[in-house]
Formats: sequence, structure tokens, C-alpha cells
Amino acid sequence: MSNTWSTLSNPDIEWQLAEDVELEPPYRVIIHNDDVTTFEFVIRVLQTIFGLNVMMAEQIANRTHTHGSAYVGTFPKSEAETKVNKTHFAAQLEGFPLRLTIEPEEI
Repeated sequence: MSNTWSTLSNPDIEWQLAEDVELEPPYRVIIHNDDVTTFEFVIRVLQTIFGLNVMMAEQIANRTHTHGSAYVGTFPKSEAETKVNKTHFAAQLEGFPLRLTIEPEEI
């Protein structure tokens, strides 16, 4: 990654723009159904960890239950990994085997 900076001047504001900024690749988060994790727990983690509203969380939980897995969202790789790790940790604390995976977003 290059650390080349250019400065634009305005009488009131000075801006610095980064050139050649590398963004993390986007990753899809997928939630997988199991026979133990409760519907309520899934909705709670989708709201608290993924920031979804209750309607979206319920739709994803229903799709997971009926189809075996569901798309949760797309995030930069490190953010996807963090959200998945937090969810796995919360599930483990509650004794649930909830599993989420990440996969590269096809661009």
C-alpha cells in the first residue's frame, strides 16, 4: 500500500487525500441452521452484533430455519471475522452450537 498524500488547499479548509488506498475485500456472512440454537437467540445476535432491525432479523432467522442457511450481510473481511467471532463466543456462552461462516463476495 502506498503512503502517497496530496494536499488540496482552500482558503478555509485544508484536505489531505490518500492515493492508492487499499480497501479490504468484501466478505459475505452466512448463518447456518442447527437443531439446538433458539430462534430468540438468533434474532438477538442479529440485532446486537449485526445491527439489524427486528424485522430483518426475523426474516433471516426464518430463512435460516427453512433453507438451512441464510445471507446475513457483506462486510470488509476483518469486520466479518469480528462479527462471526463475537457471535460464536456469545453462542458458546449460552451453550448453543450456532455456526456462521464467511466467504468472499464475488465482484
